[in-house]
Amino acid sequence: MKTTKGRAWTRLAGLVLAGLSLAGTAVAQTTPATTPPQVLVDAEGTVQVPAMTVPVSSLLSPQARAYVAEHLVQMQKPELLAQKDGVPIFMQPYLDRQNAQFAYDRADTRIGGVHVYDYRPKAGVAAENARRVLINLHGGGFMGCWPGCAELESIPLTDLGRIRVVAVDYRQGPEHRFPAASEDVAAVYRELLKTYPAQNIGIYGCSAGGMLTGMSVAWFQSHDLPRPGAVGVFCAGATLSAAGFGGDSDYFNGPLGDSRLPPPYPNPAQGDAARLPYLVGADLSDPLVSPTSSDAVLGRFPPTLIITGTRGFELSSSVYTHTQLVRLGVDAELHVWEGLFHGFFYNADVPESRQAYDVMLRFFDRKLGR
Repeated sequence: MKTTKGRAWTRLAGLVLAGLSLAGTAVAQTTPATTPPQVLVDAEGTVQVPAMTVPVSSLLSPQARAYVAEHLVQMQKPELLAQKDGVPIFMQPYLDRQNAQFAYDRADTRIGGVHVYDYRPKAGVAAENARRVLINLHGGGFMGCWPGCAELESIPLTDLGRIRVVAVDYRQGPEHRFPAASEDVAAVYRELLKTYPAQNIGIYGCSAGGMLTGMSVAWFQSHDLPRPGAVGVFCAGATLSAAGFGGDSDYFNGPLGDSRLPPPYPNPAQGDAARLPYLVGADLSDPLVSPTSSDAVLGRFPPTLIITGTRGFELSSSVYTHTQLVRLGVDAELHVWEGLFHGFFYNADVPESRQAYDVMLRFFDRKLGR
């Protein structure tokens, strides 16, 4: 049984709690509510997104998480993007590491009148690859990165796959224009056809080299050259736009993958000014430039492997190109690496890069003739 004194304390505590509650209500009523930023969408579906914070993907390996962070910082330093003897400065450590890890021989020579690097593994070409060869078409925006990108794309595959790889030093802009590079690839291909059956030749490239791989297949068709056994379109697709490869990733992957702002919308760049110097004067609807513009051309592609990353600015083009190939009944594979950016596999120390090499080599092993 409560005493009078106990009942008094209970009433006092109730009054204090009620007062605190009323005070809180008063503060809430007098403090203006903060309106969170809004995503704005217009009638045409154009989306305006407020500033946002995006961490490195939690699904990456520890090595890849550190690699992404390093890459994003490097992309904000123009001095690291400059090329020294054909190697972007930020890529030199990747090349040094590849040279330390992989054993290969390289001949500096010409094939079909075109300058090439001809790679073979130190351990010798495997018996099953004796009548096979890969042609590499290097990246670099059709205006550089020879031999840097060619080395980074060729060295791991020649050693790990124990297969010959011929990297083509094709003509680039601004000194040269389309279709100079396609002509150079065709010249090398014609010469190799004297030694290898077409079904035993694979062609692959990253970025501009991935684009050129598709262009070359279209060029072969238009010049009555046999279809190669398989191709790899890496870090690229078979489409182009005024701002990049086209699609959503023109806008959202520049900041996430390469620390650069997306293009303005609507994009004022039109015509030749919007294109790579190599493509000035070319018709972007020409299937020899953009093979996806013709079902007849795309439908005759050989087995095709497409590799990209969720932060690659080519992601949309890669996905779209794969969709169109599958629609047309072409044997096509799409592999997308979570959280990684354009050309991510240049760094051989990252587990995800080793996974990509394995996918490339297994694909060519399955699809090329023997």
